[in-house]
Amino acid sequence: MAENTLRVIARIKARPNKVNELLSILKSLVEPTRKESGCIQYDLLQNNEDPTDFTLIEEWQNDTALQSHFATEHFKGALFKLPNLVASEPEIQRYHLVC
Repeated sequence: MAENTLRVIARIKARPNKVNELLSILKSLVEPTRKESGCIQYDLLQNNEDPTDFTLIEEWQNDTALQSHFATEHFKGALFKLPNLVASEPEIQRYHLVC
């Protein structure tokens, strides 16, 4: 892992009655995203104590790679479906490695 890569933590909270639908959509993003140029890591986590709580742990070569990800059909398709499935706006934070 290079020090100048871009790290992204995205937290997404499902509506209680939409957990399985959201999980299915998020899972459908994993494989195509991992194949994208510039994607180093793309992992989907689900909270053991709160199944409505999902986190994506991402690492990208740079911001250009992340912006390209946002333009893919699989990402745009998932984004279109989110409003009816999520309890609140996703929290997306960008980080860089300090040490």
